[in-house]
Amino acid sequence: MKQFDYLVLGSGIAGLSFALKVASHGRVAIVTKKNSAESNTNYAQGGIASVTSKEDSFELHVRDTLEAGAGLCREEVVRTIVEEGPARIAELIELGMKFSERDAPSVDGGKQLDLGKEGGHSKRRILHAKDVTGREIERALLDAISRQPNIQVFENHLAIDLITSQKLGYVGANRCLGAYVFDKQNSQVETFAAGTTLLATGGCGKVYLYTTNPDIATGDGVAMAYRAGATVANMEFVQFHPTCLYHPLAKSFLVSEAVRGEGGVLETLDGVEFMNEYHPLKSLAPRDVVARAIDREMKKSGTDHVLLDITHKPARFVMQRFPNIYQTCLRHGIDITKEPIPVVPAAHYQCVRLAQRESAPW
Repeated sequence: MKQFDYLVLGSGIAGLSFALKVASHGRVAIVTKKNSAESNTNYAQGGIASVTSKEDSFELHVRDTLEAGAGLCREEVVRTIVEEGPARIAELIELGMKFSERDAPSVDGGKQLDLGKEGGHSKRRILHAKDVTGREIERALLDAISRQPNIQVFENHLAIDLITSQKLGYVGANRCLGAYVFDKQNSQVETFAAGTTLLATGGCGKVYLYTTNPDIATGDGVAMAYRAGATVANMEFVQFHPTCLYHPLAKSFLVSEAVRGEGGVLETLDGVEFMNEYHPLKSLAPRDVVARAIDREMKKSGTDHVLLDITHKPARFVMQRFPNIYQTCLRHGIDITKEPIPVVPAAHYQCVRLAQRESAPW
């Protein structure tokens, strides 16, 4: 049996950030299905929305979020997340995260954050690392993890089930005591015991035909929590990203919303823009609006995809701002500086909530 003070299941931004915060309080185990960098975080492109500009404000960010949430958001939660955003950005930068910068217009030789714009936002507030933001976040966090002697990472280990006092037949309140974990390399199940267990396992994107998620996103954490006694809520809240690359050889490749933020427009296969029929913000409407509009256009025309066109922007700008998207599309025979990108909506985020029961072990 392996004994730790904290057990973290998952190695994305949530799990790694938690591990770093608690490492000073005890020994931490991070269990991850594949290598430590394989997570939904690693595949994120666009960036992080946070108020960092003098032209922006918390009130504007809250308003934009509530409007995009279509009445489903809890305002007090939105305010907390928005107002704490700049502090979390500062933490990432302190850990070594390198956000893209540009020349400051009024400072000789000075730099400022290169803020992007995405759907539903009224201001430029997206901090990014070109179009590989998630990869850079993961790099910075894993680098920080490697310098922490109290943290041990177990790669190629698959969490099977949570261990609870109730399952073991103990009398009293039901508590989580750790997890059973399958060591793939040695083909054996190991017991990880911990006083605190964090589920940071990501969503269930791989149950869908089209998803931006990697193969590890199979909803294991939700199933384990349910079996342990947690109430699973809001399973229907799966966000669909409007633009996943449509190509028979392109597996789960996201085409960032930032492409539309920099002027990309959605078109039918006949080259006709259509988002003006659905929302005043056109191609920069909230994701759910854009995804439904694309779905409707596909059903109206009987086509398998639509087009995202950014060919009207200078080729050098496109290649420098979106190097990963440009190179990936080019490998699939698509030069996005000269031709539009075939895209289709795809499952992106699972917004499930694990609610506490009286008998739940949390």
